[in-house]
Amino acid sequence: MTQAAALPEPTMEALAGRRRRLRLPRAWRTPLGVAGAAIALAWVVIAIIGPLIWPYNPLAQSAHLLQAPSAAHWFGTDELGRDVFSRVLAGARVTIPLALLLVVMSMLVGTILGATAGFFGGWIDETIMRITDLVMAFPTVILAMVVAAALGPSLLNAVLAALIVSWPGYCRVTRGLVLAVRNSEYVLANRLLGYGPLRSLRLDVMPTVVGPVLVLASLDIGTAALLLSGLSFLGLGAKPPTAEWGAMISAAVQNFSDWWLGVFPGLAIVTLVMAFNFLGDTFRDALDPRTAGVVGKAEQV
Repeated sequence: MTQAAALPEPTMEALAGRRRRLRLPRAWRTPLGVAGAAIALAWVVIAIIGPLIWPYNPLAQSAHLLQAPSAAHWFGTDELGRDVFSRVLAGARVTIPLALLLVVMSMLVGTILGATAGFFGGWIDETIMRITDLVMAFPTVILAMVVAAALGPSLLNAVLAALIVSWPGYCRVTRGLVLAVRNSEYVLANRLLGYGPLRSLRLDVMPTVVGPVLVLASLDIGTAALLLSGLSFLGLGAKPPTAEWGAMISAAVQNFSDWWLGVFPGLAIVTLVMAFNFLGDTFRDALDPRTAGVVGKAEQV
């Protein structure tokens, strides 16, 4: 029997190429990207498995009123004896899904209107953009407060009020992107080949719009959470006894000396907003070749 030929050993170049294939893109290996992903993932997991890790029922009252943080109640108790730590964890199940819902709805409405205005032009463009300018002429928070007050205090109405003030940003961005590509040679060539307006918009124009719009949406998740919490703080969102961070801070104003009532829900809002802002910046750097090059050079240094 002849001895089997030995398998060739992998070269250093092959090993280095394999390691490069397994590594994340440079933009996602920055400190801010890693921190944002870790914090956002932690809050999402808490929102999903919340009831499994709550030490107490977030709505259960007890005789332990306004107790400072201790081993039994890590974040203390509120004016009704409810565990603040459990209520902060439960608040993630309210704020995060509503913020994501708001961003998705704003992105869909703004993208459809912006793409329609930019592609068809004429009176359609004028009508849509004048409505957009009218909405953007008012301060965001003030207009959201007016709409929420008119609709009545509830979480659903708060989302609708925030939607009314959030879609114009996506509309303007999408319109600008569509105007930049609608007269491109490949779009005009496909129109000459028989593509209808809607088919050309869907197949030729929209793929170039998706990336920037998704970056804007990722940056807006933190803003949406902050806006919804602000409406609840003003009494225009969540109703008692719902465990919602803005409503918890609003209740803490009545017991200002008991610092833990407002500090821990406030920290939850800060960490969530910062995490999604870091993720949005990282997502933008990963999709923008110019920024990605800068990140790569900084990493090499």
